[in-house]
Amino acid sequence: MARDPRFHASGATALRNNVDWDGLRRRMRGVLLRPGDAGFDSARKLFNPLNDDRVPAAVAQCVSAADVREAVLAAAHRVPLAARSGGHSYVGYSAPPGGLALDLRRMSSVEVRPDGTATIGAGATLEGVYTALGQANRCLPGGSCFTVGIAGVALGGGIGVLQRKFGLTCDHLVSAEVVIADGRTLTASATQHPDLFWALRGGGGGNFGVVTQFTFATDPAPALTVFLLSFPAGSVKKVLAGWQPWITAAPRAMWANLNVAGGTTPSCKVAGCFVGPSSACNPLLNDLVSRAGVPPTQRKVKDHDYFQAMRFFSGSPDRQSFVASSRILSSPTANPGGVVALLQGRPGMALILDALGGAVADVDVRQTAFPHRKAFATAQIYASATATSETAVTRSVGQVVAGLADLGIRDGYVNYIDPALPDWGTAYYGPNLARLRSVAHDYDPDQVFDFPQAVTRA
Repeated sequence: MARDPRFHASGATALRNNVDWDGLRRRMRGVLLRPGDAGFDSARKLFNPLNDDRVPAAVAQCVSAADVREAVLAAAHRVPLAARSGGHSYVGYSAPPGGLALDLRRMSSVEVRPDGTATIGAGATLEGVYTALGQANRCLPGGSCFTVGIAGVALGGGIGVLQRKFGLTCDHLVSAEVVIADGRTLTASATQHPDLFWALRGGGGGNFGVVTQFTFATDPAPALTVFLLSFPAGSVKKVLAGWQPWITAAPRAMWANLNVAGGTTPSCKVAGCFVGPSSACNPLLNDLVSRAGVPPTQRKVKDHDYFQAMRFFSGSPDRQSFVASSRILSSPTANPGGVVALLQGRPGMALILDALGGAVADVDVRQTAFPHRKAFATAQIYASATATSETAVTRSVGQVVAGLADLGIRDGYVNYIDPALPDWGTAYYGPNLARLRSVAHDYDPDQVFDFPQAVTRA
């Protein structure tokens, strides 16, 4: 298919903005909402209130792949379009201003089959997924926040609290149903459209089409132990220096993060999940405390089943205003003090280090689109903000991102997408970027799914 002349080489689009909204409304089984319609204002809002100024021209509340197809064909080359499920796009890409938001939240069914595979609608949240899997005594590694959509998690790779034991979410993907730019509905798997299947496992959401359904392989749900250790202010350097070799040496059944809270004197917590009973987990935690040389001010350890453990990490379902970015630690930092210093004087900011390793590293860097297979940890920089403080907080987050780079901590995780991240294409995709661009061109040659950080723009 020839490149549409309305698209420039830069990826910017010249759109006609002449959608037949009434015709689309008639062709959809679901509801099409326009400004002024009852329910539009709530339907178009995402998780982060800082993105409330992104107002689409319409929200298509799709109930089937056929609805998605009609919406894609109606909007293509006319207005921007983007899919949303959980609505957690950090900078609001799933609410295209003046465009069409494809709301998949009504496509949220979860079916666990006797063979252990689970077919999951792209609009399902992690809470819905974990509830259904827990009832079937199965598990799937995934993210922590219950209101996040399974689609965004899986398409970006899918880091989470069980990854060192079971791998990433995308490592369990068996197949995906995808509506592509020309309206066709494809099944991507290891044997059908394998290049698209490769790209969907870590290539990020919004780049290749609209996934409407996933099929995942699941594992029997294990008994789990969750824990939280709080350490006193001023001890972060010692705890980080002890945490790094501890988690590196820990069995893959152990996962833990280190959450550094900024402030005049930064403090930290270590939270985690162990596949097994607390009786086996506690000696490992004793080893962490010994390596850190700092006794925790609080220590909570509890045995849980799969769903209870996932709920332990679920956080608040309420909307949150924040600015965030990411980095990747390719190896343990040689300068824990330098990392801690970046958080001094930054109240309301957190640096969250999530350990990789284990099963994540069992997969080759080029086997899926997720490139950080051999890295030590991901780093999320997360700061609370308001509409008034957003500019200052964004600047502060950028200073930490740059400071980490000065310490040799570069790259980034696409699910923590940040338009200000330098060289973001290479940071998110590494050696897989060129192939991802090629796949995007094959399945969306006219850049129907264009957005500011599409792989075709990297």
